[in-house]
Amino acid sequence: CSLLLYAVNGLQARTFGVWTLLSSVIRCLCAIDIRNRTLYHITLFTFFLALAHFLSEVFIYHTAALTIGIMAPLMVASFSILGMLIGLQYLEVEELSQNKKKN
Repeated sequence: CSLLLYAVNGLQARTFGVWTLLSSVIRCLCAIDIRNRTLYHITLFTFFLALAHFLSEVFIYHTAALTIGIMAPLMVASFSILGMLIGLQYLEVEELSQNKKKN
């Protein structure tokens, strides 16, 4: 088995499920209102949190092996962080240009 389950019980599984659901709701809300800077930063943080979680399970706690089941969320989080950091620069440029139009 690629994922070693040491102390996983129903409560921990449901907690992880709720965390995943909450992250997906935040990400969908950001997709709807992409210019909301606070929501954008919160969404970016969810990807950093996911990346840190999966990396810690592999390299710190050794509860997961580096298989496709772990590599997929690592790649999604990494590419999403990269894309959102690039997108953040465009949001800042857009905000500056809108401020110039107001003045």
